[in-house]
Amino acid sequence: MATPEPKTDLHRYLQTARDALLWKLDGLSEYQIRRPMTPTGTNLLGLVKHLAGVEVGYFGDTFGRPFGEPLEWMEDDAEDNADMWATADESRDHIVGLYRRVWQHSDTTIATLALDATGHVPWWPDERSTATLHQILVHVIAETNRHAGHADIVRELIDGTAGMRDGNLNLPHGDQAWWESYRDRLERTARETGEG
Repeated sequence: MATPEPKTDLHRYLQTARDALLWKLDGLSEYQIRRPMTPTGTNLLGLVKHLAGVEVGYFGDTFGRPFGEPLEWMEDDAEDNADMWATADESRDHIVGLYRRVWQHSDTTIATLALDATGHVPWWPDERSTATLHQILVHVIAETNRHAGHADIVRELIDGTAGMRDGNLNLPHGDQAWWESYRDRLERTARETGEG
């Protein structure tokens, strides 16, 4: 049995979540990837843009390794939620390309530093603003998976496409009739138990 490599394992989980998020954009139009699908405006391309900023902050700024490209939507004077949607001037290729460049920068931080290397998270409370690379990896994995889950739901609302990632849907193999019957059963159960 191979010896576990904690940093390698953590990085693999991060990359799996990154790939899952980008997979949710495949085959969709510009409108579909920008379309706000919740009352709070959640949209697929905005999730990618947001996570690019997350990684810049946590794997760059936290460890004194600035990313090197200006991200105006992360400035103090940026409008609220500027990181959660792409402007008309920010194309899919631009945002996805940015995210991939951010990965490279983050991956260099991960490869260069030991898991116990410490950094400073300026937006965290003072009493816990010192964090190790290990803590930051766990935090960013959790954040990326959280938003990949949002993307799962948004994509399903757009065109019915669902699943964990390309090549592993992690869903029962039912046809449309099976899924409709399943959903109807859940709706009946909810009505039966929820009324009264």
